[in-house]
Amino acid sequence: MDIRLVANGPWRFRIEQSGAMRVPGVVLAPQELLPDEPDDQALQQVANVATLPGIVRASYAMPDIHWGYGFPIGGVAATDVAHGGVISPGGVGFDISCGVRLLTAHVDRAALLPKLPVLMDRLDGLMPRGLGRGGLWHPAGRAQLHEVLRGGARYAVEQGHGVPRDLERCEDGGAVGDADVTRVGERALERGASQVGSLGSANHFLELQTVDTVYDETCARAFGLRVDLVCVMIHCGSRGLGHQIYSDHVRAMDSMMQRYGIEVPDPQLVCAPVDSPEGRAYLGAMAAAANFARANRQLLADAARSVFREATGAGLDLLYDVSHNLAKLERHIDDGAARPQLCVHRKGATRAPPGHPDLPDALRPFGQPVFVPGTMGTASYVMTGSTGNRAFDSCCHGAGRVWSRHRAHRETSARQLRQELAGAGVAVRPALWRSVIEEAPEAYKDGASGKG
Repeated sequence: MDIRLVANGPWRFRIEQSGAMRVPGVVLAPQELLPDEPDDQALQQVANVATLPGIVRASYAMPDIHWGYGFPIGGVAATDVAHGGVISPGGVGFDISCGVRLLTAHVDRAALLPKLPVLMDRLDGLMPRGLGRGGLWHPAGRAQLHEVLRGGARYAVEQGHGVPRDLERCEDGGAVGDADVTRVGERALERGASQVGSLGSANHFLELQTVDTVYDETCARAFGLRVDLVCVMIHCGSRGLGHQIYSDHVRAMDSMMQRYGIEVPDPQLVCAPVDSPEGRAYLGAMAAAANFARANRQLLADAARSVFREATGAGLDLLYDVSHNLAKLERHIDDGAARPQLCVHRKGATRAPPGHPDLPDALRPFGQPVFVPGTMGTASYVMTGSTGNRAFDSCCHGAGRVWSRHRAHRETSARQLRQELAGAGVAVRPALWRSVIEEAPEAYKDGASGKG
């Protein structure tokens, strides 16, 4: 398939329909954030996604677009359930319901700085992180793990890990409905049982931040943000459980695609009709993994609260928690017609509605909080959803990679990175410096170029 990218307005490029594409591709990014690595196939993936049965409007890509598995990272696509729409695990990713939560501290930067070394030491000793590492909480057998998969952050709060207000500040109230633990295989349960309350590896993190600049005073006040306020950002997902669910259901769908008469240009776009047994099985298992991820972030946040109280005497309030690897059944107006049910895939993209009935009263007038993490050496951004978002009320989820992890190791070293971060006043407590090299600031796009 020949990919021809045409400028179609400010920060908007279009891939015209060709071959088996059912809709055009649309890339929402400035020129400087488009993929430019010679071997990067992200734009081809945007076109490939446009061939999925039942897809409507367009195959979208956010400013942080880069090469992923099946879908590009930063990919958004919706399929019409009533007209043969499919669900594709590649549109969710291995780390189901990976997401970000932001907590605001009852302390400003100047007051925290003298206590920062002690705070970092205590967080360093408490927070499980790294490949395969176990978690803060060990469910008492399968029955309790099933409760985590059904109840997510709600169950964690019921068990004393948080406060009821936390759930008002979580997408879906802290738990996705329709989780079906019977669709979660034994190997996935084995992998998840020891990892509840852990960050994991790669670009997952717990980061202490301060508010540097406020662009909208009224909105920031409603969000509880002000210049120099200390915040805690947590980024993690469903760990090995989500990875195993992805693998198990891809195999199940792959064996049935021919029966449904589905052909895709990339085997990584394995899919099944949403209303098929395979599609519903994946939705149920995916929801269970999403709840694992929400409980995971809730437990980590509760642990961070305890450390903050002990080290600084300050509390932490949850601003919001939102996923950026999920498929959801939603209702949207499409070209003037009300679609009764769309399956909206967001992979490396986050829900960003201008207002949503699930939002608490204090936030609804301003739109849902959207978090765009930067790198260890660059700023993160807090934004809100706005009207007129044609990409099914979706937004980018981070800075987006420009270097592969292999290239990051070729281009820099632990010593160089330590010096760079120390010069920027950034303290890092990694499980392994090798993994930190892969997340060097230079390995990512300039987040300042993609904000807005």
